[in-house]
Amino acid sequence: MTILKGVLVSAALLVASTLVGQGWPTQNYDLAGTRFSPLKQINTTNVSRLKQVWTFKLRTDDKTPFQASEAVPIVVNGVMYLSAANRVVALEPETGKEIWRYVSTGSAPSRRGVAWWPGDKDHAPRIIVTLGRRLLALNARTGNVETAFGKSGEVDMVVPYNSPATIYKNVVMVGADMGDSPALGAPGDARAYDARTGQKLWEFHSVPKPGEEGHETWEGDSWKGRSGANTWGHFVTVDEARGIAYFTFGSPNNDFYGGDRKGANLFGSSLVALEAETGKRRWHFQAIHHDLWNYDLPAAPGLIDIRRNGRTIPALALVTKVGLVFILDRLTGAPVFGVEERPVPQSDVPGEQSALTQPFPLKPPPLGRISFKPEDIVTADDTTPEHAKGCRDLYEASGGFFNAGPYTPFIYREPGAPPRSSVVFPGGLGGMDWGGTAVDPSLGYVFVNTNDAGSIGWIENRPAGSPTPYDKNSASGTGFLPRFDYRFMPCQKPPWGRLTAVNAATGEFAWQVALGISDELPEGKRNTGRMNMGGPMATAGGLVFIGATGDHRFRAFDSRTGRELWVANLEFSAHSVPITFQGKDGKQYVAVIAGGGYLSERPASTNESLVVFALP
Repeated sequence: MTILKGVLVSAALLVASTLVGQGWPTQNYDLAGTRFSPLKQINTTNVSRLKQVWTFKLRTDDKTPFQASEAVPIVVNGVMYLSAANRVVALEPETGKEIWRYVSTGSAPSRRGVAWWPGDKDHAPRIIVTLGRRLLALNARTGNVETAFGKSGEVDMVVPYNSPATIYKNVVMVGADMGDSPALGAPGDARAYDARTGQKLWEFHSVPKPGEEGHETWEGDSWKGRSGANTWGHFVTVDEARGIAYFTFGSPNNDFYGGDRKGANLFGSSLVALEAETGKRRWHFQAIHHDLWNYDLPAAPGLIDIRRNGRTIPALALVTKVGLVFILDRLTGAPVFGVEERPVPQSDVPGEQSALTQPFPLKPPPLGRISFKPEDIVTADDTTPEHAKGCRDLYEASGGFFNAGPYTPFIYREPGAPPRSSVVFPGGLGGMDWGGTAVDPSLGYVFVNTNDAGSIGWIENRPAGSPTPYDKNSASGTGFLPRFDYRFMPCQKPPWGRLTAVNAATGEFAWQVALGISDELPEGKRNTGRMNMGGPMATAGGLVFIGATGDHRFRAFDSRTGRELWVANLEFSAHSVPITFQGKDGKQYVAVIAGGGYLSERPASTNESLVVFALP
């Protein structure tokens, strides 16, 4: 009986591995984060014929809160799994017909999707769901709660996490979600749990404790109780052959004031390579020292092997909100093209001690705008007289914006002082954000979308008794708004959003195009690029698919040239990552969540949907 069970399990795994190429088994297609599908039924010659074939509404009524979904569906063994408002659903991927649903009675499932565990000889495959601080296991075949996992099917993670877990073997890895303030609170540690039992396997301290590597980068007791420095983005990438997981951590709290945390502040705004099964640190790379901009590292790196100087380098591409791409050896963290520390502007906030230098890659060059001059403000020739005047008025009302180049700090405004503000490029939305990258291993290209948009603001005194004496101006809370724009259009000259292909072997751009259009502008001025939130997907059919833009469109580009080959209008912006899969009917499908979000200019409704396309 044991032998027969082993044979059946081996057969099941063989079938599963066969179907992986036809499906989309994780948020990023594979653990390497390539988002590259080998499917090529849809290709450069026929993508222009792509048509919408079905949709699935994420909300069933007005009572369910609007989520601004960023979910990425997964398709495994002929079934699609998706978090949709207050539900987790299994769907027939060719039609959208519901197979089962799980309805949450407490906190809602992650608005970013779910994860799949293949099971083993003693356990059926599972769907692992994050719901705030709850980690839930569902039977992938029935949707029933797996009560043997944790306590009655759930684990209390203590700290909330609103993105899907990453699963390597039987290791379920999660990050942590907390706000940008207060400075003291829940830790941003990375953690891992057993997929079978829910038992906690390890925890990595993102703010090192005494005796741990990096503790010396926190002056005095500033490490104690420090919050932030957390992995909050969509995913963690894994080198499966070597068992190395790559975690990207955000900035420590508070995001815009660090006078109470002097030092470089490891592992804030750092990429850390951990042994996936133990949580032991292999190496780290800090991309932003003593972060004062909410720059974070929002996306897991994409893994790619590159040929250089006659040898193959196992590499990764790390993107940052600063608009920089660091191409590193993923075994050691060594830069492939070199990195240099360059002097940057200094903060004038009392008691602040900003980093004297920041790291810049020698290649590739910045993917977008990282500085600002007054002559960069739009004119009527760029957009419209009304928009240009609104931007000029915004500039003059502030007394003129301060910018001294990359890493310009938010300047200090004394109580009662005249208006004085910084404009920081990029702003809090990037540069690059959680959308991350896609990788075409055959071309050796890394595809990434970027924002060219700034944040405006200043640092001011907080009322007596506040947790910190200074923070970013109250007009924007402690978030990344207000943006430097007028009526949803940025105030610097276009482009405002781009899609770039980086040749990972040379560090040069293969191509770069404006991403998105401005329908409200006159004919001849619309190719501005748009603010975007979400990421790309690539296929062996020679295509790069991306939604992301605030213009409510979904596009396909030629992966070799950047030429736009197809575009579809959506009811909401697709602030997500598209997927592709082959159905049981032999057809290749392309799907994306259109759920609105930060950049959507249309009001919330019950029509946020999963939208699916195929050839006629």
